[in-house]
Amino acid sequence: MTPAAIRRHLDALVEEGLIASRDARHSARGRGRPAKEFVITELGRGRFDQQYDELAMHALRFLAQTGGDDAIKAFAQQRVSFIERDYAAVAAANPDFSPAQVLAKVLSDEGYEAGVRHLPLAASGEQLCQQHCPVSHVAHEFPQLCQAETEAIAKVVGSHVQRLATIAHGDGVCTTCIPDVPRKATS
Repeated sequence: MTPAAIRRHLDALVEEGLIASRDARHSARGRGRPAKEFVITELGRGRFDQQYDELAMHALRFLAQTGGDDAIKAFAQQRVSFIERDYAAVAAANPDFSPAQVLAKVLSDEGYEAGVRHLPLAASGEQLCQQHCPVSHVAHEFPQLCQAETEAIAKVVGSHVQRLATIAHGDGVCTTCIPDVPRKATS
């Protein structure tokens, strides 16, 4: 597709209210149109992400009623177990990746569309940014899903991490601050 065709499609989605455009926060662009970024709106999420959300909500509500909060936490931990399961293999296959880059690959492979933003030197770390969350609607009512994900991320990087934003709470992207972690020497 040409850039003009892409713009027409984006304009149509904006007009339908399925996405919204905003000025890009960080752009290294030169000349030309100002950089824009596009985020899915609640209307868009309802149209594109809702297929199984209602069933998942009913199932988790039933689980909460019959098994309580411990059952929800156990489910949430099992749901994100892929992070621990896949982290070491992805790190071994990509020795030049930072922990945040490894996590971005692990999460993207599971449908999260994740990337990494480097923080200024004074901050010393990186931000793991998830542009899409396959469980955002459910996590809005069951924040245990986000909590379990944050705990799994902290466990694999071996350090406290800070969740700054979540799609489940209305932010455009899930953002987790991951501090620089000293790399272990390999022999």
